[in-house]
Amino acid sequence: MKCSIMQPTYLPWLGYFDLIDQVDIFVFLDNVQVVKRSWHVRNRIKASQGELNLTIPIKKTKYRDKTLFCETHLNNEQNWRNKHVKSIELAYKKAPFFNEVYLFVKDLIECSESILSKFNINIIKKISSKMGICKELINASQLENISGKKDTLLASICKEIGCDYYLAVKGSAGYLEKNSPGGELVKNGLNLSYQNYDHPVYNQPYGDFIPYMSIIDLLFNHGFENTLEILKSGRKKSIDYLSFRKNHL
Repeated sequence: MKCSIMQPTYLPWLGYFDLIDQVDIFVFLDNVQVVKRSWHVRNRIKASQGELNLTIPIKKTKYRDKTLFCETHLNNEQNWRNKHVKSIELAYKKAPFFNEVYLFVKDLIECSESILSKFNINIIKKISSKMGICKELINASQLENISGKKDTLLASICKEIGCDYYLAVKGSAGYLEKNSPGGELVKNGLNLSYQNYDHPVYNQPYGDFIPYMSIIDLLFNHGFENTLEILKSGRKKSIDYLSFRKNHL
């Protein structure tokens, strides 16, 4: 059984959905700290002037740096939802699939959910379903017998859900491989490999292609029916952890 575990980010890029599509079980790591000014609360779209950041304001607390995803409240005192929807409308109103996608995205952003993890997870689940990705999706906060931090926590989650193969993103290698090859995952008997994804080039308006936009950029330009095929075209054979250490670290 193959799994992957990631924080629930806002309007993720293509590679995030490729990760979900490759595994049997995907776990939203919603019981860890939110990182300020990260993809947890922002993402990018392509507008006529170039890249445009959409950022979710979250409520400040005395211990903001220790606030978990599942405890973080959106700052609905600011009119950010309307601003995001308007920015998306202006950026994509001439896109080929605007009429098909706009109201769907608008409803996702305008939903009444006030907790960051639930808000992001709802978006990811509904976009996945709309594209035809049907996988088992679990929230880490709902699991009882898990503990630890970083790779120890990941190994604990894998054990709890009965997975023996972990597919990691390349960016996690810094802590997974820090102390030993494959870290706690391999020590706990899991097979470990790294996602190998080359961002596909597709039709975009406004000049040269810009990669790593939110998934909605692809949706507006190619529609729900074509998005998954284009997304999968960037998938390469995953890299086992020993080969990854040898060639990338």
